[in-house]
Amino acid sequence: MPDEATTRKAKEDLSEGKSPTTAAGEFVHEEIEHVREGKHGARSPQQAIAIGLSEARRAGIPVQPPAKGKTSASTRQKAERDYEKGQTNPQTGEEGTTKRSRSRMEAMKREPKSSASHSALSRHAKSAAKKRKSS
Repeated sequence: MPDEATTRKAKEDLSEGKSPTTAAGEFVHEEIEHVREGKHGARSPQQAIAIGLSEARRAGIPVQPPAKGKTSASTRQKAERDYEKGQTNPQTGEEGTTKRSRSRMEAMKREPKSSASHSALSRHAKSAAKKRKSS
């Protein structure tokens, strides 16, 4: 669940006329912080970014799903579902059960925190820039 402050900042960015991807960056930043704190788990920087974008879509930020051919069909369909869900009925802050929460926290202890480290994010940014440059 995204924090209220993150949702507020993202909506503020949109009202200032900034692009939806800039507003979604608030959610990505929040997700990276959560991985570093051990609240969420991500095996790679790409996964942390994808989770942040998914949260942004579900919170009502109009981030378009990836184009056909950019990602797998299942990833694109999930993004489309998240986008539709966010546009019709944005997510609120309801929580799950205690047992589920406890088991999730146990699983998070096994996940690496290094996937959201400065060096990992830097590596990801450099490789993404290289891919953009070559195509």
